[in-house]
This record gives sequence, structure tokens and C-alpha cells, in this order.
Amino acid sequence: MDDFIAARSQMALSLGFHIIFSCIGMVMPFFMAVSHYKWLKTNDEVYKNLTKAWSKGVAIFFATGAVSGTMLSFELGLLWPKFMDHAGPIFGMPFSLEGTAFFIEAIALGFFLYGWNKLNKWFHWFTGMVVGVSGLASGILVVAANAWMNSPAGFDFVNGQYLNIDPIQAMFNKAWFSQALHMCLAAFTATGFAVAGVHALMILRNRNAAFHLKAFKIAAIFACIGALLQPLSGDISAKDVAKRQPAKLAAMEALYKTEKPAPLLIGGIVNEKDKTVKGAIKIPGALSFLAHGDFKAEVKGLDQIPENEHPPVAITHYAFQIMVGIGTLLLLVALIYFFILFKKKPLTEKRWLLKLFVFAIPLGYLALEAGWVVTEVGRQPWIIYGIMRTKDAVTPMPGIAYSFYIFSAIYVSLSIIVTFLLYRQIKMVPVLYNKPATNN
Repeated sequence: MDDFIAARSQMALSLGFHIIFSCIGMVMPFFMAVSHYKWLKTNDEVYKNLTKAWSKGVAIFFATGAVSGTMLSFELGLLWPKFMDHAGPIFGMPFSLEGTAFFIEAIALGFFLYGWNKLNKWFHWFTGMVVGVSGLASGILVVAANAWMNSPAGFDFVNGQYLNIDPIQAMFNKAWFSQALHMCLAAFTATGFAVAGVHALMILRNRNAAFHLKAFKIAAIFACIGALLQPLSGDISAKDVAKRQPAKLAAMEALYKTEKPAPLLIGGIVNEKDKTVKGAIKIPGALSFLAHGDFKAEVKGLDQIPENEHPPVAITHYAFQIMVGIGTLLLLVALIYFFILFKKKPLTEKRWLLKLFVFAIPLGYLALEAGWVVTEVGRQPWIIYGIMRTKDAVTPMPGIAYSFYIFSAIYVSLSIIVTFLLYRQIKMVPVLYNKPATNN
């Protein structure tokens, strides 16, 4: 394997695993906090048991996220030293603040896990909220650093030198808000559907129905609200990308020629050699509206961009189609769920609805991964958009392929361990939480 491809593959693999660990770690504390709040207000022991069960899941993903995140920080320096040499002083602030948020999260999680019957009950609940807020802040800060790669700011690039560095401007670049909003909603949606789906499966199997029904309702509400809001954030992101990265937008829609108005493509087979798309459904003017808010606006195609600056069109287009397709499906599930709630019909009688949530368990994360493929592959050939090419940032050291194989084995092992621990937690629910909790 070519060292450049190996380096990119290793980063893709690492980010692909870490994003799932970190999203669950960001979102689950909020589920836990809601359940804890309900126990404090109702004194229903099922909510207390649910809070304790979820807190163990939070601890598992906090640990695995810490491991995978630490590995990623080393990979940035070892695989992309030229990038870090120039970019580190500019966008180092969000990373340092993320470290601070991480330590706050770790301290708060320690208080929460070991504070049962030792701390004031509302302070104990507050520490759980701090876990969620600090985890969410960590995610936003990391996304701000990634957004800087898509929208470089906070410096003057003169004769190959990075001058007049402004870390605040770099952190709050033009892309950070749209990316952070889209990412946070995606995390809540994906994690919500996954958690709700697991509990729906337990309800269908008639195992501890009261416990799992309460868990399902909390997770499903978060998931469905996120699914309803996600198209709005997607619209904001699309308009932002149209302004800053027209090549990425053109690759997302496989728009080889500039068009006015431009149609939105649904599906289609991309032929990068002939620069054509076959079998796609075209919605006239829809891309013009999504990009510029005007059905008759011109959308720049790849024909107006130098060919050596074209992203891989097929991968970007297919990933975008997967993300949007799954997002639309989850939106429909959310609408159905809220309709059922509005009608006040018992969820346990709607087995088909529970089966829908079971089917949706992996879908949110597939859309999440596809979205990051769009973000990263769509930026190519740049690692810092318009400033530094990815191939110029890679380490000159040989043997990166072996590093890729080793890291692949580590991440697969981590995933197996996490899956085993979660499976054991679910299997232990009847043993640990079938009876009301004691004061111990």
C-alpha cells in the first residue's frame, strides 16, 4: 500500500471509529440526566435504575472515546507533521479548550458515578448535566478545528508564511457554526435512534417492559426532535458550502457543468471518466434553491474549477446520497412517532412502530459516517482548503502501511470489547434492575 494512501486510510479508520464513540459519549449523558430528573421528581425507582444502567454505558464510551481520541491526537502529529507544523499555532486553541472540557467531563463523571447517596441529590443530578454539557462542548470545539480546515481564517498567508495569527478568528471561522450545528443534531439523532432501537427490541421480546419502555420514550424523543431539525441545519450547511467550497457542492451533486437553474439529483451512477451521471432523478431548480435560495440561480459546476482541484466525485456523491436518503427516512419515522403520540395510542400495541426503530438502530450512524465522508473527501485535494494540499502534508517516513494495519487491529479490538461490555450490560438488566433499587 502506498504510504500516502495508508496515512489517509489510517486517519479515515480512526475518525470513523472515534466519531461513533464520541457521539454516544456526547449524547448519552443527556438521556441519563433526563431519567435522573424524572426519578427525582416522581420517585419512581425504575427511573433510578435506568439512570444507573445508562451511567455505566456513559462510562464505557467515555473510556473508549478517551483512548481513540488520544490515538487520533498522536496520529495528527505523526502522519501529518507538515500540516501540524503550520496549522498547530493557528487552530491550537480549540484543541486546548477541548482538553479542558475533557478533564471537566472526567471529574464530573467521577462525581456522578460515585456520588450516589453521598452528594446532595440535586448537586448529584447537576454533575450528570455537567458531563453532558462538557462532552458536547468538546465535540463542538473539535468540529471548530475541522471547520477551520474547510474555511481557513485567522492568519495572512504571505509568500508561504502564516503571519498575523488570530486564534479567536481561526476558531470562530465561517464554517464552524453550520458544521457544529449539523454535527450536534446528527449525534443526537443517530444516538437517539440507536438507543431507542435497542430498547424497542427488548420490549418486543417482552423483557423488563416497564424499564425498557421508559428508556425508549426518552431516547425516541431526542432522536425524533433531532431528525425533524436536521433538514434545517442541512439547508444552512448547503448554502454555506455553496459560498465557500463550490467544488465540494458540485461533487456532492455530481454537477459537471455549470447550470442555471441547476437540478437536484436523486441517486444516479457517476462515470468520472466521461463526466456523466446516468439513471438519476432530476428535480428542476431544486439545487439552485438549496444553494442560493433562488430556483433560477446559477450553480457553479466542476467545469469552472481547475481539474487538479476536483474532489473524487463518485465517492462524495454516493456518500451524500446515503446521508440524505437515511436522513429522510429517519424524518419519516419521527413524523410517524409524533403522530402516534398525538393520538395517545399505547406504544406497546404498535409493534410495527417498535420494529421500525429496531430497523433504524444502525441507520443514524451510517448517515453520520457518510456525512463525514462528504466533509473530508469533498475537501480534497486540500487539507487546508485553498492553502495546503493533502499530499504535501503527509510524513516522509516509510512504512506507514504497517502502522495502518496495527491501528486497524486496535480499533477492531476496541469495538469488540465495547460490544461485549454493552451486551453484558443489557443482559444484566433483569438481574440488577428488575427489583426496586435499595439504598446501597
